[in-house]
Amino acid sequence: MRFRQVFAFAALLAVSPAAAQTNILDSTLAEPDQKTGEVSTNELRKILADNSAIVLDTRPRAQFVAGHVPGANNLDAKPDEVVAAVEKLAGGDRAKPLVLTCNGPFCQASRAMGAQLAAAGFANVRRYQLGIPVWRALGGPTQIELEGVARIFGVDRTAVYFDARSPEDFAKGSLAGAHNAPAAALPAVLEKAPLPNDDFNRRVVIFGADGKDARAIALALGKRPWHNVSYFAGSYDALATAVKGK
Repeated sequence: MRFRQVFAFAALLAVSPAAAQTNILDSTLAEPDQKTGEVSTNELRKILADNSAIVLDTRPRAQFVAGHVPGANNLDAKPDEVVAAVEKLAGGDRAKPLVLTCNGPFCQASRAMGAQLAAAGFANVRRYQLGIPVWRALGGPTQIELEGVARIFGVDRTAVYFDARSPEDFAKGSLAGAHNAPAAALPAVLEKAPLPNDDFNRRVVIFGADGKDARAIALALGKRPWHNVSYFAGSYDALATAVKGK
């Protein structure tokens, strides 16, 4: 459950120099001998809100499409192509602020890419080393890509799907097994929604007419115990076409 994730993270902080920080949202891993600096969860939230840095998810594409920090980019580049790919993304400006993230405190991907970029002369590289696990545990929304939903729909029979469209649109057709949770009825709709109470780790995928309604449901669920929640930012029509026959 999310409580256990946050408790484990708090225990990790207790043995680090960051232990003096009392607000978990303002904490970082505070690793020794870092090649790049770190950002906290609150700092990453602000960066995403004001678009003040390029956020890079350093994980493989298959992991990225299954759920990532909204607004993050994925290079899907070979190690010897990373510098050129990031330089292109930054418009040739190696002073452009960059924030790298990956699979959490013990993931090596963002550390390795951060060191590589720093050595190549990128002057403003930081990492959200807490990564996707802590981002989710602290209520951060997670976005899933079209290919991620299509793959999961075909293989994960435990996943729960919520359609954030109106009851009228839902009645015309939806994904097989999906439940209607119209965003217009928030927050009351979540009190009746058949959320998986047997396992808070079960995947919950939310979609709607567009990403706005789906994100609204995801943000509301971010204040609940379910922490494997992702929303699809595209249209229902695109999603229905992608999962057809799965």
